[in-house]
Amino acid sequence: MGVVSSQQLSRYYDIYRDIEVVFTKEIVKTLFWDTRQIYIKCTGGQWPCILNSTSLLSAKVIISRNGGAFAAMKESSSVSLHFCFVQPDSRPLVFFVNTRVEDFVPYMDTEDLVVVTLNFINRPPDDLISIMGSLLEANANAVRRKEERIAISAISKRKLGLQKEETIVYIQNVPRHCVLRDISFSGAKLILIGLKSFILKQIIMIRFEFNDPREIIYVRGVVVAVDEIEGHKDLVVARVLYDKKSVSMAYKIRINNYITSVRINQLAENNVNNGH
Repeated sequence: MGVVSSQQLSRYYDIYRDIEVVFTKEIVKTLFWDTRQIYIKCTGGQWPCILNSTSLLSAKVIISRNGGAFAAMKESSSVSLHFCFVQPDSRPLVFFVNTRVEDFVPYMDTEDLVVVTLNFINRPPDDLISIMGSLLEANANAVRRKEERIAISAISKRKLGLQKEETIVYIQNVPRHCVLRDISFSGAKLILIGLKSFILKQIIMIRFEFNDPREIIYVRGVVVAVDEIEGHKDLVVARVLYDKKSVSMAYKIRINNYITSVRINQLAENNVNNGH
């Protein structure tokens, strides 16, 4: 997790505090969430629970109606919720959030399980604000700034964590070598060998290899335009429009972190040039 300024944390909290994030398998994987280390403390006891969702104001956990946690929370509304994120190549990030029980609701009409809403007593730790804020900002910018393209260069590769611009694109399930020219939330531009008439309108899959943390991400899309390269009859430039459902949260966060860092640097340079 990168360093986030106090100004950015306040911005995240002000804009996104009411938005609830449901912990799907993709979100759990993207945030390096350790589901085995999620538990509650109440009336001196400790019990595991399932974190169903959270915002920056409250969380919803799933527990058994027949267990000790339910009885303890019925006795006392004061509950500490333990969060745990497994940081790649570093120690796990753990903290408690002090909460108060708001209500109990049956989970999907079951008799044994209940969803407990826990309201945060105070503003949550900065780590939670940073993690959830960056996730929500990436989702928002994937719509608002979807056409903002990132030219692939030595600098942008380093900031994106992109291993190399040479990669693989699958056309009709056949792997082909290509070179990334630019990428965005919504698409990419590739250089590859092939015929314009064959590549145009093909459904393709692009392989991205990233570092820090090391991961491989595949994004599906369709080739919407192909331009031949003058003087190179076998090479073409293909413009790819992504299938929105194929764009993972991990990819969105990569793009958003780069765009955000560039914007912050530009603002800093403008302040210096203006004498601030």
